Amino acid sequence: MALPQDPERQARLDFGAAGETKVFSDYDKSYLEQRENSGSESYDPIIDRYTEAEIKAVVRKFQSVITLVFFITYVVAQPPTTILTRFFGPRIWLATITLCWGATMIGFGFVKDWKTLVGLRLILGLLEVHEVGKRYSVFYLIGSLASAFGGILAYGLMQMDGIQGYGGWRWIFIIEGCLTCLVAFLGYIFLVSFPDNEKSRSIRFLSAEDRQLIIARVNQDRGDANLEKFSFKEWLGGAADWKIWAYGLCFGCATTVSYALAYFLPIILNLELGFDTGTAQCLIAPPYVFAGIVMIATGWFGDKYHQRGLCVVFNAMLCIIGLAVMGWAYSDTRARYFGVFFATAGANANVPSVLTYQANNIRGQWKRAFCSATLVGGGALGGIVGSTVFRSEDSPTYIPGLSVAMGSQVVILLVVGALTLNFKANNKKADRGEKILEDSPSFRYTA
Repeated sequence: MALPQDPERQARLDFGAAGETKVFSDYDKSYLEQRENSGSESYDPIIDRYTEAEIKAVVRKFQSVITLVFFITYVVAQPPTTILTRFFGPRIWLATITLCWGATMIGFGFVKDWKTLVGLRLILGLLEVHEVGKRYSVFYLIGSLASAFGGILAYGLMQMDGIQGYGGWRWIFIIEGCLTCLVAFLGYIFLVSFPDNEKSRSIRFLSAEDRQLIIARVNQDRGDANLEKFSFKEWLGGAADWKIWAYGLCFGCATTVSYALAYFLPIILNLELGFDTGTAQCLIAPPYVFAGIVMIATGWFGDKYHQRGLCVVFNAMLCIIGLAVMGWAYSDTRARYFGVFFATAGANANVPSVLTYQANNIRGQWKRAFCSATLVGGGALGGIVGSTVFRSEDSPTYIPGLSVAMGSQVVILLVVGALTLNFKANNKKADRGEKILEDSPSFRYTA
């Protein structure tokens, strides 16, 4: 279907994406809390946030458990979550998990021992489980900006230390948790349902023609906008496609560096580069702002020229350059900080790039749901690696951790190369009528 060029209608449909803005805001808050409350302040992830001596001494003993249990429920909850989102609809489902997220974050502010921390981290992993090109990039741009300014906000909230007898770290969790709960209520109001749900009140501002245009846009991207009846066989059948596992591997390699930087960046700014706490918090912002610019630029380029793998390769190479400068220019503070820009931009920009890459090359809603589960699994493994490879005994160069991070980007280059060759070969076969791709005669892979 050829999509009509109607700027007025497009503006109205973009306003209909106010629901997406709500999701952006949810992600903004959750990303800010998840990342900044794990890596800022005293620069020892999770643990040093708990500044009361009676808590810190016990919690530090179980640091690895507290840090890593998050990924258990994060992975396990993904498969049913993609199904439940369709069943309940995004308006109810996303607003509910956002409200629960906020309540969980408030709970962190009142924690008394490490066992409570473990329980809350498990719940957080359960709740964390939650368009293409520019749309994916804009989504993650919000997360990038959250990382940019979350440290500054956290430093400001720390000044509430002592109010009502609570430490400043507790107020970070309490205030940000309350803000997330507020966003959940606003999200319920503004988030719209799927366009194929004609009975939903949330899309009444759209005409039947508008809804069909939205569905046509989704079909133009991936060809599976129409709702399919759930089939466990169809869902599990995705496991037989090696490309799905390749996408998960790429995503895991991308998150390895993005998680590592979330933990490692405050450390090098404060302990290695010698900046005081306030200055270090402020210096976290510019690299993430630059990452947001790269996200939008690669998203625009990919959409305009129908290139996906090239964007992923560019971001991976940018990240490798940045990591190399950070690791091997350790005697030059300015050079290392310059390297932070490239590494942060490449790693974070590749998150939406990889998501777009797989979204354009998979067809079928339940196959896509299975792919989402593998992506989350890969992302979780990347998070585990990224949050554990930078050890204090490797200071000041952290060469082992940086080498692992660079190696993960080399893996991305190799996997994208293999996928590109496969895509081009299969597209040629489809053009000659020798093969039908993804159960659709008109489907072609986007290399």
